[in-house]
Amino acid sequence: MQIANQIKHLIKKEMLLEWRNKYALNGVLLYVVSTVFVCYLSFVTVEKLTWNALFWIIMLFASINAVAKSFLQESKGRHLYIYTLVSPISLIIAKTVYNSLLMIVLTIIALLFYSMVFEFPEGTDVLMYLVAAIVGSLSFATIFTMVSAIASKAGNGGMLMAILSFPIIIPVLIVLVKLAKNAIDGLDRSVSLDDVGLLLLINAMVMGVSLILFPYLWRD
Repeated sequence: MQIANQIKHLIKKEMLLEWRNKYALNGVLLYVVSTVFVCYLSFVTVEKLTWNALFWIIMLFASINAVAKSFLQESKGRHLYIYTLVSPISLIIAKTVYNSLLMIVLTIIALLFYSMVFEFPEGTDVLMYLVAAIVGSLSFATIFTMVSAIASKAGNGGMLMAILSFPIIIPVLIVLVKLAKNAIDGLDRSVSLDDVGLLLLINAMVMGVSLILFPYLWRD
């Protein structure tokens, strides 16, 4: 119960900080909208494969900008203060949950705007593509939260985060693009269940590693 209570208050704290410093969220939204608009000016119409690739490229960089600040933007003084109040398990769970909620909201907004500018390709299973987008946003949030925690303990955290994220995010992107392509091609949903399960398994494994490693990082 104590951990659950700490997680609730930490998520509330993150929401209050985000609401007070709207420039971070607004910056990500501006990036998404402007990138989609530039793509529209450049391409006007796109093929199925290009449509899918553009969306995931946009969401990848948007998620890095949105989630990287989790630990990197916090000062050492704030870290020390939080260290005296809550357990590391509560903190990493709260950060991951908050970033997952943030990424789901950003992904839905981005997908809505993207589909308004570039209509869904003909024959797309829109519901399945939405499922792929939400599962993908959860994967991005889980992975980048863990990497942000590791990078925050080293100098030049932004550079280190990019290096650490690359080998982890590539397999996820491969599965995501395949899952989204199945939805665009209108294939039967049973074909995509294995990919959805694999992504959820990767998320669970990354979360498990975070719960094991973060207490040692936090102690440093």
